[in-house]
Amino acid sequence: MKRIILLALFLMCITGTVSAYALTLSCPESVQAGVPIKCSIDSDFPAGRTFDIVFYQTQYTATEISRQSLTIQGNQLTQYKFLDTKGLPGGNYKVEVQYTGSDEPQLRTGSVTLQMVKLIDRSEEITITSPLTQKPADALRIEGSIKKLGNDGVKIKVNGPDGVAFDNWIGSKENVQSGDGVFTKLVTITGPGEYEVEFTDAKGYIGTVKFQVTAPATQVITTIPTTTAVVKTTKAPTTAPTPWPTATKSSLSPITALMGIAGAGLVAILVMKRR
Repeated sequence: MKRIILLALFLMCITGTVSAYALTLSCPESVQAGVPIKCSIDSDFPAGRTFDIVFYQTQYTATEISRQSLTIQGNQLTQYKFLDTKGLPGGNYKVEVQYTGSDEPQLRTGSVTLQMVKLIDRSEEITITSPLTQKPADALRIEGSIKKLGNDGVKIKVNGPDGVAFDNWIGSKENVQSGDGVFTKLVTITGPGEYEVEFTDAKGYIGTVKFQVTAPATQVITTIPTTTAVVKTTKAPTTAPTPWPTATKSSLSPITALMGIAGAGLVAILVMKRR
């Protein structure tokens, strides 16, 4: 009888082992805040089985941040999920694999479905001294310092409305008093809009600073119609001077007049002789 019982237990163990599956979640223990968390999932579940990859913030209570679906493929190769951490504060977080079906399967020993991740926030290490709002004529001017950077230099990546405007390392100059690394860079941009500047040093990602480049003010020219006043000039009445009397010309010709005069003189002579 004992042999039968032991055989039955052995068969149950074998059956239980065969029906259980392995699932292993692997995420980094710590990540710079702002950098995606890359998690890998390995499993020998049959193709088609679906899970949720849930990302939580665990301060005092667990607060769900994001949820992504994952389906096992026929080749059962390793799958990867990237969890966005932009805008999240530093602190403790967790990633969990949750089965979405009603009949949750049994997992084999050694399976991992939960991982704790710590976000390290370094954004406070950046000090920006150039204006965060700039005009196109002055943009994009990036000036500031990074805590304890010294002369090691910093990599800046500028993302704008038209894509990546700059992505390279620039030099920094050590502030002797504080040990901070002071930097300055003028990046040529194509126009107004929001520009995100990512800072990275030899230790990794530091943080992102947003700059706003405003559009130039549109000058509105208002045309005021000009009314030309018509000036009417009233001419004072002019009194024409009274013309002098016009001498009346004799209707006789000069020869006729001379002959008349001569005839009158002759008559006068004859009268005198008769006396």
